[in-house]
Amino acid sequence: MLHLGDYNYLEILRDLEHGLYLGSDDGDVLLPRKYVPAGAQVGDMISVFVYRDSEDRLIATTLEPKAKVDQFACLQVRDVNNYGAFLDWGLEKDLFVPYKNQHDDLYPGQWALVYIYLDDNSDRLVGSSKLAPYLSYDPISLQEGEEVQLLIGPEKALGYQVIVNNSYLGMLYRNEVFRPLQPGEYTQGYVKKVREDNKLDVSLQKQGYDEVEQAAQTILQRLQAENGWLPLTDKSAPELIYDTLGMSKKTFKKALGNLYKRGAVQLLPQGTQLITTS
Repeated sequence: MLHLGDYNYLEILRDLEHGLYLGSDDGDVLLPRKYVPAGAQVGDMISVFVYRDSEDRLIATTLEPKAKVDQFACLQVRDVNNYGAFLDWGLEKDLFVPYKNQHDDLYPGQWALVYIYLDDNSDRLVGSSKLAPYLSYDPISLQEGEEVQLLIGPEKALGYQVIVNNSYLGMLYRNEVFRPLQPGEYTQGYVKKVREDNKLDVSLQKQGYDEVEQAAQTILQRLQAENGWLPLTDKSAPELIYDTLGMSKKTFKKALGNLYKRGAVQLLPQGTQLITTS
């Protein structure tokens, strides 16, 4: 049985001028010539993504979409018409989001969090920016400080809306973001707070003692790699600290103070010196 909107492992049955025909229990599927891998031969098994083309025919591709069926994605709107919006999800045919599935009207160039599903009536893959029906409402078992996967969504007034572990809606507050983020980016994060509305506040860095200790170790490792010297102080620009060490200025200052109290570093006007013991 074909899994529409997902990867399928299919056998090459025929090699024709316009492409390869792949066998499945639901009928043959065309892999257009431009997507045929070099060296593919009749009888080979091949992994392809299967969806419907603009004429609703089953089609295979070796392109990798930005998301599969039953997943959330953050996609950019290419176009809109009288029926809905069309979003770039990495395939030749854009993902359709009908007006009835739009939380707010979408417009070209906008980034939007959507959920991709297979419409039972049309047997087509569609998207919805009305996320509530697809989020998990089971009691959240995640613990504060636990590492999670974040899908970065559009930037809002307070920060970035995110999808956590493809299940929960979360917020990454702007004042805790110290590096550029791109909509649609996947990155690791940490649970900061489990809210009563079954949503999450998240951070890009661990909170509390573990965060400071981890940051202190990062500073020590960098000092050792740079012959005991870093041109960074507690007066350095936040952007320079993040570019150099991948941490916020707040975390850097806490970790630096920790190392100073331990007698591991000397704080000088132009930088930080590692204290070596013989």
